[in-house]
Amino acid sequence: MKLTRLDKLRLRLVAQDACLGWAFNDIAGKPGIVFELGLGHGRTYDHIRTHLPDREIYVFDREVDCYEDCIPPSDKMILGDMRETVPEAVQRFSGQVVLLHADTGSYGDKHNSAMQQLLNATLAPALAPGGLLVSDLKLDVQGTEPLPLPPGATESRYFIYRRT
Repeated sequence: MKLTRLDKLRLRLVAQDACLGWAFNDIAGKPGIVFELGLGHGRTYDHIRTHLPDREIYVFDREVDCYEDCIPPSDKMILGDMRETVPEAVQRFSGQVVLLHADTGSYGDKHNSAMQQLLNATLAPALAPGGLLVSDLKLDVQGTEPLPLPPGATESRYFIYRRT
């Protein structure tokens, strides 16, 4: 039977939750900051800040258009085109990111391909040794290796990579 749009959304959200939960445990006790690429409505940012209350979390998006109680502090919100803001932040925070969550995919193949190219080309220097990259898009970031998904996460709905 064909998966409906609702089926696909449910599988993605369950996978996202499982992957982030696993990542929170994996980085416990490791130093570093968090990057959240894609604020959207702020739900995932809210989840991350709740589970990692002592971490600095930098959030990237074109604009703030989220639930009012999910707006990041202004000094942690990096606004603008990710083609410009991500490379600048990678240089600024080189080797400091212990968890990078990239929820940058969309319904359009052209957009997804452009995001994959951007992330593949820019993210590696940001990640701390052993740092995690959790993404809704399949990536090929130099210096990372794919990890198996945790229980509950459906293959191809979310991806986890570790900096080697």
